[in-house]
Amino acid sequence: MSRVGKNPVTVPSGVEIAINDRLVSAKGKLGSLEYEATGDVEVSMEDGKIVVTPVNETKKARSMWGTARSRIQNLVTGVSEGFTKELEINGVGYRAQVQGQNLVLQLGFSHDVNYPIPEGIQVKCDKPTSISITGMDKQQVGQMAAEIRAYRKPEPYKGKGIKYQGETILRKEGKKK
Repeated sequence: MSRVGKNPVTVPSGVEIAINDRLVSAKGKLGSLEYEATGDVEVSMEDGKIVVTPVNETKKARSMWGTARSRIQNLVTGVSEGFTKELEINGVGYRAQVQGQNLVLQLGFSHDVNYPIPEGIQVKCDKPTSISITGMDKQQVGQMAAEIRAYRKPEPYKGKGIKYQGETILRKEGKKK
């Protein structure tokens, strides 16, 4: 039995949910998102809550039960509150700034890295060493943060690079004389 899937998704006020067969649509103050569930689960609305149940007792149906519930929860949270990822930049001369629809990163390469900001994502650089990525699609926000971090991962000796806020870097001891 799925511990995640058996919990119903509560719908906050201000969010409209439309369930058409397997297609779940959510509309809120930040916009609208859709999710199409697989044929292994059934999605229904019961007294203001979204309930996901497996169609049969196969391994795939039980696996998709928790997955579909989590995706629908992310859908509802995304259109009502949105998701945010914070990145920190450590290193001498490393900095970031937003120029139009591009995020310009100076990371010690011979050239600046221009990262185009996709539709539906807002990027803020309050300080040159911090990046805040906000959007309503959790997957898109996380993917963008991972791609930016991949340009210069934090290294274990001095801790230079781009890391998530709150991430701890395991430090190594340097070379001894």
